[in-house]
Amino acid sequence: MTAVEIIEVAPRDGLQNEKRLLGTEAKLELIERAYQAGARRIEVTSFVHPERVPQMADAEAVAAGLTPHDDVVYAALVLNERGYDRALAAGIREVNTVVITTETFSERNQGMSVAQAVEVVGKIRARAAADGISVTVTISAAFGCPFEGEVPLGTLTRVATQVAEIAAAEIVLADTIGVAVPTDVEERIAVVREVGALGALRVHFHNTRNTAVANTVAAVRSGVTAIDASLAGIGGCPFAPAATGNVATEDLVYTLERMGYATGYDLERTIDSARWIAGELGIEPPGMVARAGTFPASAA
Repeated sequence: MTAVEIIEVAPRDGLQNEKRLLGTEAKLELIERAYQAGARRIEVTSFVHPERVPQMADAEAVAAGLTPHDDVVYAALVLNERGYDRALAAGIREVNTVVITTETFSERNQGMSVAQAVEVVGKIRARAAADGISVTVTISAAFGCPFEGEVPLGTLTRVATQVAEIAAAEIVLADTIGVAVPTDVEERIAVVREVGALGALRVHFHNTRNTAVANTVAAVRSGVTAIDASLAGIGGCPFAPAATGNVATEDLVYTLERMGYATGYDLERTIDSARWIAGELGIEPPGMVARAGTFPASAA
């Protein structure tokens, strides 16, 4: 049975766009619930300016409160060297960095040009190599931009080529605003592979237009075995208009397991955790399986 790794991003990408601010203890419970459900890589926070993303203002406290497990990797988002310094000091051993494909979105999200972002990520990668820290580079808006619209294949190829030269452990193709369809996924995965990226390939889909599960299936059938997801399907980018939630972890577990892939997740626990975080945020779960339940239905 082929294994597919689902990286849990609810504590960071899931929470960052939610209106209700969660306390540190609730975030730590979310992380532990994700672990107990089966997550073995969890993006726990982001070390960004608290005025830009208030939900992440307690990044150090979250990192300090993490329950140590020998079989889990806790990762964090960093956008610059200051964020990297904070993550390193907090004991984080895997960092996710970002390069956006378009100039407008890059300036609005990170306050820098695409070229500057590539340079910053390169510096972080060099420092991380000396520090023994794993680096992932997310190519954000790889399928479409909220400000510039369609992202041509040539643009993605150029950015992916620059990112490949950084030689990160992993490259993530992100559909930040949820515009991709399965044929886009197949095409753009092929583009990244053609530029000679040496690291592993991972995908990150948002379900803004109800295509994220289909896109995940397309990615898996294209040979990708690492997928980001968020319990309950919560999340979105604060700097991208109408960028709604991530693909729901429980939806992916249900789909992939029934297709014959091994995810390592317990579906019942995943659903329970999805419902719990939705309740903490005072929302209905955006994901579908948390509403419908398993099939066949579990015995009462």
